[in-house]
Amino acid sequence: MKEATTKARAMRKAMTPPEARLWLGLKALRREGYHFRRQTPVRGYFLDFVCFNHRLIIEVDGASHETADGAKKDRIRDAVFAQEGFRTLRFDNAMIRDNLGDVVEFIRQKLGEHPTRSPLRSDHPPHEGEGE
Repeated sequence: MKEATTKARAMRKAMTPPEARLWLGLKALRREGYHFRRQTPVRGYFLDFVCFNHRLIIEVDGASHETADGAKKDRIRDAVFAQEGFRTLRFDNAMIRDNLGDVVEFIRQKLGEHPTRSPLRSDHPPHEGEGE
């Protein structure tokens, strides 16, 4: 098994409380046809949540993202994925804790702004260590 897959599986089992809370909200969106994967290894990064069909990445940011170094790394990472057509939404822990409904509604709106990619295209990475 690849090292990234092993790490992703461990991260799924050890999600932070805000990540676990948001995951429940994102799973509820499945009834509307939106499928998110969690702790997904892509291009050397681990994405908290990603909907490949809508090219949307959701990141849950803790205190480490508030530092100058953390913010710089986030900008670089977001730019890498933007070049591939992904949009990144970032939410801090307090926002998810205090306003989960608003966060999920905002994500729903962003998903609706861009059409689904054709299922005939397969330019996203293969499933690596997918788990629920």
